[in-house]
Amino acid sequence: MPVHQLDPLLDPRWREFLDRHPCASVFHTPEWLEALRRTYGYSPIVLTANPPGTQLSSGLVYCPVNSWLTGKRLVSLPFSDHCEPLAYTALELHCVVSALQQELRRGKFLYVEIRPIQQIEYATSFHCSNHSYCLHQLDLKPDLDTLFNSFHKDSTQRKVRRARRDGLTYEEGRSESLLEVFYRLLLLTRRRHGLPPQPRSWFRNLIDCFAEALKIRVAFKNNLPVAAILTIRNKRTLLYKYGCSDKQFHNLGGIHLLLWRAIQEAKEDGLCMFDFGRSDLENAGLIKFKDRWGCANSVMTYRRFSSLEHLRGSFLPPNMEWAARSARRMLSYLPDSVLCSAGDLLYRHLG
Repeated sequence: MPVHQLDPLLDPRWREFLDRHPCASVFHTPEWLEALRRTYGYSPIVLTANPPGTQLSSGLVYCPVNSWLTGKRLVSLPFSDHCEPLAYTALELHCVVSALQQELRRGKFLYVEIRPIQQIEYATSFHCSNHSYCLHQLDLKPDLDTLFNSFHKDSTQRKVRRARRDGLTYEEGRSESLLEVFYRLLLLTRRRHGLPPQPRSWFRNLIDCFAEALKIRVAFKNNLPVAAILTIRNKRTLLYKYGCSDKQFHNLGGIHLLLWRAIQEAKEDGLCMFDFGRSDLENAGLIKFKDRWGCANSVMTYRRFSSLEHLRGSFLPPNMEWAARSARRMLSYLPDSVLCSAGDLLYRHLG
């Protein structure tokens, strides 16, 4: 079956296909792809089994990442928690994934990476490496009282009530002032984790591209920002993509208040799912936090295909494991301006 390419930012068939396909997520959308293009210079491409001018029934979106630091590779999809190859038949699915692997041979790339939610198994002549994450999703079909009662009584319900009792206030929107508050809290959080923050331009571009579908939500105590989250709505799902906080106010339950407000709003708007996003399997604390919101959790496995024998079983790019450990030790001591500049420089290489 021949495979064709299309530009998902220009071809209207892509959005029409996403509206129809039940597995299409926010990470497939032209808005997400345009934010990637504006911020990092990635040019998205869709592989499909459908000829030009016909209705789409399959599509795999990816971006070439050309980096002098981490190598030349194909990723479906950079900075995305998951990105299911979309097809209605097993034959079409096999065709588009195989076509992406053939791009590996033609372009002399280090590897191809796909990030499906569902496990994909088929024969391949390439060396394969896997890396798994935990995905948490909350079913919003029950009523609000049932949802709240499904939360962990001590760690979650109590924190929500504490936030109300202590008089935390709430603000939401997409203004430059809210973005600045969010970014200051993000910088504090990333520093605690020994990581640089994502570029400010990434968040500005997300706001510009998603408009009303995106909200920054901030909790305040006596006008001091204590926690913030960023959510994006797509179809009948609300995605919790970023969260950050000031550690000295963790006991106030700011993040808990914001998540509960977002869940209430999603329920009131008739949405079906609240997506808590992915977690590293090694991050037991984060997994426990999400479990305590009554989420269903599942394991999703990213897959890399490479023609290079030395990449068998390795998921980080060559030399990156050592670099990551060294960088975390240094980054936590950098001044804010230098830490932000490090993020501006590094993230385009890490997609």
